[in-house]
Amino acid sequence: MPIKKTLKTGLLAVAGAAAMLVSTAPAHAGYKMEIDDTKWVSIGAGVRTSFNAIEDGAPDGSWSTNFDLDSARLYLNGQVHKWIKLEFNTEIDGDDDIHIMDAIVKFEFNDYFNVWAGRFLPPSDRANLSGPYYANVWGFPMVQGYPAIFAGRDNGLAIWGQTGGGKFKWQVGVFEGCSSGKNSCSKSGDVFPTKSYSSDSPLFAARLVYNFLDPEPGYYNSSTYYGTKDILAVGLTFMHQAKATGDTLLWGDYTAWSVDVLFEKPVGNGGAISLEGAYYNYDADGLDTTLIDGEGFFVQGAYLFPGKIGFGQFQPVIRYQQLDRDDAIPDSKKWDGGLNYIIDGHNARLSIMYGHEDRKIGPSIDSIVVGVQLQI
Repeated sequence: MPIKKTLKTGLLAVAGAAAMLVSTAPAHAGYKMEIDDTKWVSIGAGVRTSFNAIEDGAPDGSWSTNFDLDSARLYLNGQVHKWIKLEFNTEIDGDDDIHIMDAIVKFEFNDYFNVWAGRFLPPSDRANLSGPYYANVWGFPMVQGYPAIFAGRDNGLAIWGQTGGGKFKWQVGVFEGCSSGKNSCSKSGDVFPTKSYSSDSPLFAARLVYNFLDPEPGYYNSSTYYGTKDILAVGLTFMHQAKATGDTLLWGDYTAWSVDVLFEKPVGNGGAISLEGAYYNYDADGLDTTLIDGEGFFVQGAYLFPGKIGFGQFQPVIRYQQLDRDDAIPDSKKWDGGLNYIIDGHNARLSIMYGHEDRKIGPSIDSIVVGVQLQI
């Protein structure tokens, strides 16, 4: 089927599905049930689905086209005591596999000292703490490569706090990192099973964020607030795990750090300028690992046009990424550009994106994504 005809069909199908879903979605974000003065339970859901076309992706060398269920999530939150909360979220990925995404016990005493334990996002960069649902660009940045069990999550414990209602935030934690099972970072087990290696040392993770303008309260953050905040935030992240790379005969340490910046300025009648960037440095001691060994960065910009057209606002976005690797995997550069249609912030939006990736070895790859995202 010609790519233009297929793309037109995909656009119409996704837009139609989005309109139908949005019209039936409740106005509030999820449902909250009060049990007594201190106990409550809330439920919610999220869906990301897309039409994808990739150059040379078909067996005959033509464009491949398909519809994907990128993500389907169920959210459950609750409070069992004045200071004790829980969070339990599941994820169905594109392979129809069901994952326990988050399972967190939260001891939240005050702004200055809180303890989380279980499976959740470790202290990491803004992109990871925003995730795909709270980013400006549809696809997650390829230059982000911290260890994770699934969807950026890991098992562990973190202590975090904030001052000024979120002006300054700090997070430190201890996690499994490169361990056995799903989170093994050793590639040698694929070829030499007797040499597969799992670290017995924990992964240490830390993050500091300072907001020069409006605060960003809470553990998580967003890559855009759609003009509701005036943001200039700088974040620093550091991770280290001893004996995380290599095999049983030779192993090395893993050390990574990154710096990220977000600037967002409200303009006009509900519009916003958003600029975001991040630099990543990964050191795997030059040994075999599934982790990135090298450095990378991305820069991106977006402009949310003031005022609504129909029932939403248009937002053009553009992103450039570059990954320079020290291992055997080729370096790559990628441009993404497109248009978002923001219906209800992160709860309802449409996206169409074009991507062009150049690799040091091999042909360049062009891609088109048309996606819809909904949350309640």
